[in-house]
Amino acid sequence: MYETQIDPNTGFLDRYSSLDLVSGMLEQGQQGSDKMAILWLDLDRFKHLNESFGYEGGDSILAILADRIREKVGEGMLVGRVGVDEFMVIVTGKDEEQIELIAVELMQAVEEPLNMGDFRIRLTASIGIAILESEESAAELLERADWAKNTAKKQGGHRYVISGHELVPSHMGIIQAREDLEVEYLLHTALDNGGLQLHYQPILSLNGKVVSVEALMRCNVNGKSLAPGRFFPVAEKSGLISRLGEWSLIQGTRQARSLANAGLSTTVSINVSRGQLSDRNFAQSLNNAIILANVAPNLIDIEFSESVFMDESDIIQSNLRVAREIGVGLVIDNFGSGYSCLASIKDMPATKIKLGRQLNIGLAEDYRSRAVVKSLVSMGKDLGMEVIAEGVETREQLEALKELSVDGIQGYYYARPMDEDKLAIWLTEREH
Repeated sequence: MYETQIDPNTGFLDRYSSLDLVSGMLEQGQQGSDKMAILWLDLDRFKHLNESFGYEGGDSILAILADRIREKVGEGMLVGRVGVDEFMVIVTGKDEEQIELIAVELMQAVEEPLNMGDFRIRLTASIGIAILESEESAAELLERADWAKNTAKKQGGHRYVISGHELVPSHMGIIQAREDLEVEYLLHTALDNGGLQLHYQPILSLNGKVVSVEALMRCNVNGKSLAPGRFFPVAEKSGLISRLGEWSLIQGTRQARSLANAGLSTTVSINVSRGQLSDRNFAQSLNNAIILANVAPNLIDIEFSESVFMDESDIIQSNLRVAREIGVGLVIDNFGSGYSCLASIKDMPATKIKLGRQLNIGLAEDYRSRAVVKSLVSMGKDLGMEVIAEGVETREQLEALKELSVDGIQGYYYARPMDEDKLAIWLTEREH
């Protein structure tokens, strides 16, 4: 039990830090600790009192308030001072409604007027409340209480805020790290035991002929589907991006060969990341995949973001040059959505640019959007590149892009990404 930690002269926690105390209560399962709450109280604008009455006067005010707070401490409650003008109350065995009543009583105790010489002053307090959650550590509980207290102060003070629905930065970081570890584990499982798949979205010319398909990675492990936007950042951080990239190159080149064998020759565009292109072995991996698949290099494109082509890294630029020398096409994805340096694009050996879907929004009605797209199409063609519009979803967008003479269309208007079996059926039906 922890009664011995209360200083009989002051009524406050003694010797043990609040973290040690809360940790000990949780570890030993002290009665009521499964219904624990932390109330973190911070006096509003106390700095101004110190400036007005000096530190000695400030200490006198704190002593009065400490007595008031201590008087409110009942059964199942411990109180301690955790800062110059901050107090912490540890409550056990109470439900949320009871805890809120305690917070109100503490605020009222602080608000009672007090005299300082000829002055009569009234203070207010901000209180952060954190109620213990399942499997939560003492540190996480205290962090949430501190965050809730700071939130109360930011909202103007003189109030209490209950944490539990929002995540504090450090708590969020802990949860994010755990989720990242789970995603990393699932990626390892997918690479070792299956769970990765490429889906393909067709790209059509203006006359409706399929000219290419973009390979998009999907991950499904033990019935759990991971979104690309979730697993790719983890793959980059964990170093798995190279393995994922090699898998994608092997599968994408095999699919290109499979389509060619079926008389459905079309270019397969394979996405590659900055991490892959920063690998000195990327060009060799690409060449190996093409040789293993026994596919013509001109049936393969590699697709990368516009920020990559601006990267002046010698390794990245060398990998792109070698890929082009092999005969592979280079596609700049989502062009126009970032801050492309137009002076640099003239030196890039890209064969295609894809206009970002943002450029299609309002294209049919907005003459300014049409002017931007028209200029990009003209520039791309003058540089010898094909121009593909992606994210096309409506007939109006399609007609506007036809008028602007883009070379290809990609988007839900024609087809969503599909697995290789559905793709083969879809392509066959288009041929007839």
